[in-house]
Amino acid sequence: MTDGYDCFQNALAERVNGILKQEFLLYECKDIVELEQLVKESINIYNNMRPHLSLGMRTPNELHEKANC
Repeated sequence: MTDGYDCFQNALAERVNGILKQEFLLYECKDIVELEQLVKESINIYNNMRPHLSLGMRTPNELHEKANC
């Protein structure tokens, strides 16, 4: 799941997996194509639309774009 065998990276990956399962993957998909589409949409929502309390109610992309200016 992560590179470098860093246990802290694994915790981050598990947190993201948990968010996907709890907030976005709310029903069983019919096939792998439907699952792939749902995951893509979920990642887009998570990064571009969903405000994060830990980020001051901003989205990850808002902070990323601000950092690159």
